[in-house]
Amino acid sequence: MDVQPLTYVAPLLSLALLWTVAVITPGPNFFTTAQLAASCSRRHGVVAAMGVATGTVLWGLAGGLGIKSLFTAAPTLYLAFKIAGGVYLIYLGLKQFKRKPALELGASEGLGQAQRSLFSAYRLGFLGNMTNPKSALFVATIFATSMPASPPPMLLALAVLTMATLSFSWYCSVALLFASRRVAQAYGRSRQWLDRFAGSCYLLFGAHLVANR
Repeated sequence: MDVQPLTYVAPLLSLALLWTVAVITPGPNFFTTAQLAASCSRRHGVVAAMGVATGTVLWGLAGGLGIKSLFTAAPTLYLAFKIAGGVYLIYLGLKQFKRKPALELGASEGLGQAQRSLFSAYRLGFLGNMTNPKSALFVATIFATSMPASPPPMLLALAVLTMATLSFSWYCSVALLFASRRVAQAYGRSRQWLDRFAGSCYLLFGAHLVANR
């Protein structure tokens, strides 16, 4: 009887616990998914969750291949990546403040939101995940904590699959919650303030990344 797969249980459980804590902590991915689901549709939120999960797969592979060692060996690369991610989040935040309030949009609100493509929602979810260097370092830290130094290909694949599944499941749940009629109506009544709150969070995350070098 091959008992080798049983040795994967402990590291995978450890990784799943750490990643669950990271995923459910509100951040840019949460605000992106929730806002798309509430302002556009359930499908837009779910597709954004797919984008986040795709980014998680790439970060998981990078973590398994030693991205922390790469950033340690090339600190300038990490600094450039960090600044680029911060600038992108600041850009998203400023866009939130430039959106027209619901009263100005009036009857054209539904039409305008419907014009956002599903690919655009996917891109927002994917880029929001990929431009956050903290995702890279956190994944690297998780792998260093719960995985062997050179994880076998099967263990690496299972780890990445676990992370992607947890990310997709959580953000799908967020999308379904914020796409409900009651939540959507509440969002419509207070959209301007919620957009500004989301924009402020993006600006805060981005400014923190740029300032803390």
